Parts: sequence; structure tokens; C-alpha cells
Amino acid sequence: MRKIKSLFIESSNELTKTRSLALAGILLAIAVVLGFFAVQLTESIKISFAFIAEELCGALFGPVVGLICGGVADILKYIVRPTGPFFPGFTISGILGGLIYGLVLYKRKITLPRVILANALVTVFVNMLLNTYWLTLLYGSAYMAIFPARIIKELILLPINVAIFYIVSKILAKTAAFRGR
Repeated sequence: MRKIKSLFIESSNELTKTRSLALAGILLAIAVVLGFFAVQLTESIKISFAFIAEELCGALFGPVVGLICGGVADILKYIVRPTGPFFPGFTISGILGGLIYGLVLYKRKITLPRVILANALVTVFVNMLLNTYWLTLLYGSAYMAIFPARIIKELILLPINVAIFYIVSKILAKTAAFRGR
């Protein structure tokens, strides 16, 4: 418990550093741009790669900054390119995703098992379960009517998301902006 508390304290201290705020702002902008290129396949299935910037934000700055970036990114993505009505449940999902990425990846070496764990947690608990529930509330669909298609989509995207984030994080680790993180 003490470890998690110190993780939150260290992450909230990132908000006092100019370099951290600037880089988090850049990652937030990248998330919005990547969200602009999302592909809406059906009412309940959308593919986006904005998670890359949001996951980086959590990994670099921790759960507090990660949850702020996740929530703000969701709102800004909706403002830039609205697809359907605004629903605050998806903002909660963005917050939880950033929180999970921060808890699993912050102040830890980025390893493939850790990236798999972070993405699997977000995929199962946020994308599959929670987002499907939000969609049932939003569109009045039966949960089990849309759940199978969402499971298939998420199971296909999980290894792709893991590979993309792992490769991007290893490449960025060699740059000056991310060195020492």
C-alpha cells in the first residue's frame, strides 16, 4: 500500500515540473491527432491508435498524470471529431486507462511482459467490459448482443497494440526527450 501511495505522490509531483508538463502536453496533442484518424466500423466498434500517446503519458509520468491525460484526451478527441453523442462514461474509461498504464508502467523498466499486462488489463476491464456497458447505456443495445463482436475486435487488437507500444517505447527510449525516464 505504501508503494502505491508513493507512486501517486511521485506522479503528482510530475505536475510541478515544466519539462513533464510540456512533454505531457505534446503527448496529449498526439493522442488527439491520432484520435482524429480513428476508424468507426460500426456503432459499437471503433479502432484508434490514440492509446499509444496515452500509454506513454502514464508510463512516463505515472498514474496521476496518466489519468488526467486519459480524461482530457477523451474530451478533446470528441471536440475535434465527434462521433455520436458525448457520453461521460467514455471519459471515465479514458481516466481508468491512463491510471492503469501509470500504475503498471511508471518508474519501471518497459519490458514486454509488463506492456502485455498493462494492455491486457485495459483491454479486458476498460475496453471489453466497461466500454461495452457504456455502449449499452448510450444506444440501448443488449450487452450480450454487442459483446461478442467487441471481444473479437479486442482480441485481434491486443497483440497489435502491445507490439506497437513496445516498439515505439524502445525507439523513444533512445531519444533525448525520453532518456532518463
